Amino acid sequence: MSHSWHIEPHFSQRNNWLRASVLGANDGLISTASLLIGLAAVRPDASTILITGVAALVGGAVSMAAGEYVSVSSQADTEKSDLIKEARELERNPDKELAELTRIYEGRGLNADLAHEVAVALTAHNALEAHARDEIGITDTMSANPLQAAAASALAFCSGAILPVLVAIFSPAAALMPTLAASTLAGLGVLGYASAKLGGAPVKPALVRVLLWGAVALASTSLIGHFLGVQA
Repeated sequence: MSHSWHIEPHFSQRNNWLRASVLGANDGLISTASLLIGLAAVRPDASTILITGVAALVGGAVSMAAGEYVSVSSQADTEKSDLIKEARELERNPDKELAELTRIYEGRGLNADLAHEVAVALTAHNALEAHARDEIGITDTMSANPLQAAAASALAFCSGAILPVLVAIFSPAAALMPTLAASTLAGLGVLGYASAKLGGAPVKPALVRVLLWGAVALASTSLIGHFLGVQA
């Protein structure tokens, strides 16, 4: 029997930047396109469309970056606090912490002797790292990175928002709403497909999610624009 030795790809290490990127691009595309479609329903002039689109792009990108930075910074502060607390406990009660680590490995299926042996070996290698990973659930891969998340959110928002802005600039006024709707749904389809592939997830559910909620958002703002336009 032949054996193929390889390292299979895992996608969880992409969680930080992938989550922020998908959220940013979705928000940029849907929010900007929805705003422009709602505005287009009252037939404004071209300069109003342009100013609104650019303002939505810049304001949204800054807002996404700031919000993501604050959110992930709070997570990072919590992780840092947990690590400080764990380091203090390791210094004060090393035997108790070793027993705690042993119980963790027993709970994962190791017998008592082997669990103790593994706990001793990992404690000798790097006790804080072992407890951070196996007790708290913090690793270098999964730990929060505020700057990475903020930058990814801002760039992703811009990459999503730029499509409806360009469509609004170059589309004839009479065809602006259907062109915006079609291009936005196409962009959402590409985004859903790409995010599923990058995350190693099924493509169909990702496409259904983004297209469904994108259509709901576009229809909602279009109706609001028509209603306010009629009332005006």
